[in-house]
Amino acid sequence: MASSILRNPMLSSPTTITTPSLPSFSSKPSPLSFRFPPSHHRSSLRIKSLRLSCSLSDPSPPLRRRRPEYIPNRISDPNYVRVFDTTLRDGEQSPGATLTSKEKLDIARQLAKLGVDVIEAGFPAASKDDFEAVKTIAETVGNAVDGDGYVPVICGLSRCNKRDIETAWEAVKYAKRPRIHTFIATSDIHLEYKLKKSRDEVIEIARNMVKFARSLGCEDVEFSPEDAGRSEREFLYQILGEVIKAGATTLNIPDTVGITLPSEFGQLIADIKANTPGIENVIISTHCQNDLGLSTANTLSGAHSGARQLEVTINGIGERAGNASLEEVVMAIKCRGDHVLGGLYTGIDTRHIVMTSKMVEDYTGMQTQPHKAIVGVNAFAHESGIHQDGMLKHKGTYEIICPEEIGLERSNDAGIVLGKLSGRHALKDRLTELGYVLDDEQLISIFWRFKSVAERKKRVTDADIIALVSDEVFQPEALWKLLDIQITCGTLGLSTATVKLADADGKEHVACSMGTGPVDSAYKAVDLVVKEPATLLEYSMNAVTEGIDAIATTRVLIRGNNNYSTTNAITGEEVQRTFSGTGAGMDIVVSSVKAYVGALNKMLDFKENSTTKIPSQNNKVPA
Repeated sequence: MASSILRNPMLSSPTTITTPSLPSFSSKPSPLSFRFPPSHHRSSLRIKSLRLSCSLSDPSPPLRRRRPEYIPNRISDPNYVRVFDTTLRDGEQSPGATLTSKEKLDIARQLAKLGVDVIEAGFPAASKDDFEAVKTIAETVGNAVDGDGYVPVICGLSRCNKRDIETAWEAVKYAKRPRIHTFIATSDIHLEYKLKKSRDEVIEIARNMVKFARSLGCEDVEFSPEDAGRSEREFLYQILGEVIKAGATTLNIPDTVGITLPSEFGQLIADIKANTPGIENVIISTHCQNDLGLSTANTLSGAHSGARQLEVTINGIGERAGNASLEEVVMAIKCRGDHVLGGLYTGIDTRHIVMTSKMVEDYTGMQTQPHKAIVGVNAFAHESGIHQDGMLKHKGTYEIICPEEIGLERSNDAGIVLGKLSGRHALKDRLTELGYVLDDEQLISIFWRFKSVAERKKRVTDADIIALVSDEVFQPEALWKLLDIQITCGTLGLSTATVKLADADGKEHVACSMGTGPVDSAYKAVDLVVKEPATLLEYSMNAVTEGIDAIATTRVLIRGNNNYSTTNAITGEEVQRTFSGTGAGMDIVVSSVKAYVGALNKMLDFKENSTTKIPSQNNKVPA
């Protein structure tokens, strides 16, 4: 055990932090356990002369260490951890999280601003739309080199068969740094019931398909033994050794069903590092699902044991209970990596976390819970009287991260209150403080919506502004746009609705309908115009602020009646897609119709771009 003394000028006595001894790469790790010190003043706590948090008095951004030069199978700095974001692939497999091609490109650009090392842009063999989206991201984001030489790796997922791998390569090869990520299951239960293959057959497939990927000209190949957490150790060492010899540059170790505990997963990484032949020639990666709520802890344990690539998603979205959350993993490493984790660090610009989180939340329609770590609306809120007293005296009493570090400002320190007399400059400044960097066209659109709301509300809050940004900026490409709506409803008869929509060419369409209520009648009128049958699966509404004049946000989830489906990357099965939409407005019916039209736009965009499906291969190698 090692102890360090940290002196905080705001405390009367030094504080001792006790940590476990860190393992060398050749030894087995000690358990990742430690006792946290009391809260500290963010501006004064320093570990090994490196700033842990931003200063309350100095608004300048914290310095980040330089990112090592990218080499597929090694990292020059042993403390650097690559961040592999799979929001656009695994995250999109969440029910209702369907993204349009434009939304995928927007998110990929935002991930590049965030500074992720690898963007898994999708599963190109799933559909024509997925292929085109990955290709577009490779051509644009994958070639946008910044002043420091940074450009993200663009990765495409494939099963272990030639058609998938060829399709993935055709999509990603336009990037400056392309990668193919191929996988096959290795646990006994998957071999027996899903693949119906022997271990020797699986090894042969894995070896041949990694060789095939390299033969296409791809110098960066990642291999994953699916369900590694439940796979027999000796078999894992064997198959991993074979794919290393075949040319794999990264070995990803997935806890596919989220079954392991942090001590178990850390030991798994350590055992692979100690027993796999040729392991020194590749990067070890982690991919932890959250079925038991341990994905972040398992990921950090894997990093502690020697993994130098961590696979994560924004807001932790993904299959079933989701994945390790990028914001949680990155901020844990930023806050504790230098001391507890032996100096680990990432290349993430954390000031873009809030904006990225909000973009993913709005595009996918998957709202984060209020108490979500780092990005939840309550993450920096204090209601308890004791906590409020401590925060007023010193913010370090109950916060270990200052909100500015993740791109969030707690309050308007300049004392500016936005209202109907506020100008565009004041709105732009407030949007910047909230983490939103908008272009001129977006700003103008938001400004006029803001003025409309301000005419009816005495004071426009941050929550109102965020809702307006979501409704104006984070919307799917408009095949149909709501222009006007008129509702008649009450207890004296059936509700009636008249809606006016504009199509992609600007032509206006009007329809009237009756229903059991204002929303039902409005939705039926929209259906008469759009003529694309859909089933409403979920409907929810929230007021973003208190008061009768609050802006309402609505989320809907629909399923098309014409069997919109795509290929599941893991099972290879065709799955029926669902589509989400969000809307915001001071009129709850208008908000509801905007959400419904948004979901229909997503569904129609998917229909237009997914006419060609690539059939399931079931991990079979073509002759």
